[in-house]
Amino acid sequence: MEGFPIISLITFIPVIGMLVILFLPKEKVQNIKITALAATLIQLVLSVILMANYNYSAGGIFEESSFQFIDKFRWINIEGLSWIGTVKIDYFMGVDGISMPMVLLTSIISVIACISSWNISKSLKGYFALFLLLDTGMMGVFVSLDFFLFYVFWELMLLPMYFLIGIWGGPRKEYAAIKFFLYTLLGSIFILIVMLGLYFSAMEILPDGQRVFTFNILTMMDQSNYTQDGILSPFNPNNWRMLAYIALFIGFAIKIPMFPFHTWLPDAHVEAPTPISVILAGVLLKMGTYGILRISYPIFPDITRELAWYIALFGAVNIIYGAFVALAQKDFKKLIAYSSVSHMGYVLLGMASLTTAGINGAILQMFNHGTITAMLFLIVGVVYDRAHTRGLNDFGGLASQMPVYTGFVTVAFFAAIGLPSLSGFISEALVFIGAFHVESIRVITIISTLGILLGAGYMLWAMQRVFFGKLNEKWSGLQDLEMREYIMFIPLTIIIILLGVYPSLMLDVMNTSVNTLVDFVSTNFTNISLGGL
Repeated sequence: MEGFPIISLITFIPVIGMLVILFLPKEKVQNIKITALAATLIQLVLSVILMANYNYSAGGIFEESSFQFIDKFRWINIEGLSWIGTVKIDYFMGVDGISMPMVLLTSIISVIACISSWNISKSLKGYFALFLLLDTGMMGVFVSLDFFLFYVFWELMLLPMYFLIGIWGGPRKEYAAIKFFLYTLLGSIFILIVMLGLYFSAMEILPDGQRVFTFNILTMMDQSNYTQDGILSPFNPNNWRMLAYIALFIGFAIKIPMFPFHTWLPDAHVEAPTPISVILAGVLLKMGTYGILRISYPIFPDITRELAWYIALFGAVNIIYGAFVALAQKDFKKLIAYSSVSHMGYVLLGMASLTTAGINGAILQMFNHGTITAMLFLIVGVVYDRAHTRGLNDFGGLASQMPVYTGFVTVAFFAAIGLPSLSGFISEALVFIGAFHVESIRVITIISTLGILLGAGYMLWAMQRVFFGKLNEKWSGLQDLEMREYIMFIPLTIIIILLGVYPSLMLDVMNTSVNTLVDFVSTNFTNISLGGL
């Protein structure tokens, strides 16, 4: 596949679908739906082809050669800007074992969310146009290797998500949309400031020998490329590097969301339509942890090692706090929202271990949580569409009325709990194995295991209230799943079971790149030559 721009196609196929939709008359409802579904299906097929052609053993130190399916050309080139010199920004995309699972996850969730959107009736043309633009923004984040390009895609997804919540959401949609926008924009400002600081600290040597500032993430990873007087240079003895790491981490932590920056998430979930909740929990939250792994860890390996204990602590707080708040919920959707806060804590804990097992577990948890929580929000959407209520105490006995639906619920709930043979178990197990191995965070890891017990508590209690006991006669007319809902649930169920039984399907993809990252972050950079800069 050398020379074939498959990553660019995967990223921009939804934009092509969006443009087609914009030219369709709004009365052509069926054509609009089919166009959106076709765009996401083509993206999924290309992602599967990409995965099938991915070389599992390729990797090594973070250079261009350690990434695959690279698309690269000069995007912006401005010369002669006073002391700044040449401004060089590349269109630079590629994948490795860290980004490949996220590309596949985004494609899967986009198709599922598109099918879930089939019953949207309000302003359908605008909805699907924004939906496909959001898809491109998310995918671009996971494949960009130029920080400027990464930031463009990071910001691109903000606008469609704001309108998708603010126009098609629930009663408090405007409040939820504005809160989401402001929180995310604050994080983006932090990321922008650090990006500029890194740009004026690292230099790339062009083929003609010219040295220029660069947004190339791989160049920024190599500490020898930093100028000695660069404000964020590891060779410049100041506190700016620590402050930059914290600012960048906060920018990504808001998206996770990490306590105490999590308060936008429950409101956004509750007010968002079901398909947007699926995307929000399935993909958007992973952009935060992915940004930390792709940018914060390899560019600031020294600070990462120094602050790993605090990352583990915040992970434990997420796990325990999110679980306790989920226990207190009476709204089905809020319970799932806070369970997401809790389960993303496992990702932080695994990342903080700086071990191969822990980071493999964290990335696998990102993928598994994406599929499990997507299924959980679809489950809430099914019952809400029929009963127009999400109160956990409003139901009872639905298992006898909707047995097939209850079967899918059982798979999703027990996967979220971490039952062995389902995908949630192995990722959480790897997180704990990796974290327990590190003596400095062992106590935090032991405390974090309480999240397993609390998770079982709120999930089983919710299941008991909604599905078991005597059937509430008010719901005796509810219908079981229809064909569209089978199409949504069956693929997710297969993935959850398959990765629970055979997780190596995904772990083999990640392993080489994760080993590279662990070795890279663990290296002592104090004796690196300045290379004449």
